[in-house]
Parts: sequence; C-alpha cells; structure tokens
Amino acid sequence: MLSGITPTNPLNADQLLDRFATGTKRQRRTMVKTIESRLDDLIDLGTDLLKPFDPNGDDWAAGWILQLVQRHHPELLDRLMTDRDHGWLITESDKGVDYGALQHELLNQHFEQADRLTSSLLRELAGEAAVQRGYVYFSEVPPIPGCDLVSIDRLWTVYSQGRFGFSAQARLLSALDGCYEQLWPRIGWKMEGVWTRYPGSFTWSLEAPDGHMPLVNQLRGVRLMDALLNHPALISRREAPDEVQPNR
Repeated sequence: MLSGITPTNPLNADQLLDRFATGTKRQRRTMVKTIESRLDDLIDLGTDLLKPFDPNGDDWAAGWILQLVQRHHPELLDRLMTDRDHGWLITESDKGVDYGALQHELLNQHFEQADRLTSSLLRELAGEAAVQRGYVYFSEVPPIPGCDLVSIDRLWTVYSQGRFGFSAQARLLSALDGCYEQLWPRIGWKMEGVWTRYPGSFTWSLEAPDGHMPLVNQLRGVRLMDALLNHPALISRREAPDEVQPNR
C-alpha cells in the first residue's frame, strides 16, 4: 500500500441512500451522477428505495430516483408506486384537477410537453373565460386555489432536482432585487436583449438554467408572472421552515 493513502470502502446501498436523503442541497447535487451509476445497487433495496421520502412533500431526491428508475428499469416502477396513473407524489386540488398527466410527463423528463400542459392547467384553474381566450389575465390569478398552484410547483420542484418551478423562479427574482430584466437572461428567456424563440430555442432538459421552466408568456408584460410568483399560497410556501420543505 502506498504511504499516506487511506483506503476507502464504498458506501453500501443503504448508506448511499441515507446520505442522499439527508444531505444538504449542495451535497446532493454532487451525488446526482453517483446515484445514477449505483442505481443497480439501489434497486436491490426494493420498496425501501423510497422509504426515506414523503410523497406529501417536495423532496427532489425522490424525483431523481424515480426518473432514473423510469429511464433504466421502468418495469420496476409498479413496485414503487401504489397508483401508477396518478404518480408517486400526492397532489391536491380544490377544483378536482387531476395532475397525474403532468406528473407523468415530468417523470419522463418530457419537459416541453409538461410545460404546455402546465399552461393548459393554469387556464383551466383560471376559469372558462381563460380557457376560451387561450391565456390567463393577471387579474385571474388571485382567485386560483392556492393548493393547486402549490401542487404544480411541487411537481416541477420534485422532478427537476429542485431547479424548476415557481418557487425556484421567485427565489432567483428575489436575489436580483425583483428586477425582471435581470431575471430573463438568468433563466434563459432573453439573450442579449432578444427574447428566446419558442419553442425551438428553449432548453427542454435538466441542462437548462435554473428557473427555466415553466414558461409564463411575457407578451402582455410581467404582471401575469408577478401575480403567480406573489400568490399568497406560493409566498407562504417559500417562507415555510426548511423541515417542512426539505432541500428544495
């Protein structure tokens, strides 16, 4: 053995899962590729693979594991989900909206389809007038049930390693002192003063900048996005203690 080199034993599957489940946001980000490379070891844990995670929460570590299983061992998903149609993450709606289709698209990393579906769901939540005209007025956002917006935000959070969703966008905006003109290039919606062309020039993958999705139409100004990010339910969600929203 070479002098000065301490042998290290690789973590077993239980230890690796525990470290991924309990690590800080930064620690988890560094483990993403390791989790993928060790997936065959992890799936030997069977149904215990998701035991550390709460389907009523918004822990993106669970979402990443599910996305890996879907990509490499889709036949095992039925063992991890009690309701394959609606998805692992439990979502609520005050308007009877089924978020299973959105969860399915995000699980499969079909982000462009998920984005289109999110826009459709927002119109449905805003009411029949929004559905008929094809877009949402900013004044139609406050009456949208908070639990529905939270459900959409949780789904985008869980299936993006915590990088997408309304909360991610709001945190970035807050770090920029509320300046939308600085936000647009930060999230990849505007480059060198030119709006990113939809849909071909957007990055529909986890390689996109933080906050890149879901898209909110800016043709009528920032008021719609501002209304969404400042909906009382989403403000409360961002202000919740970390133990309620672990490692977003």
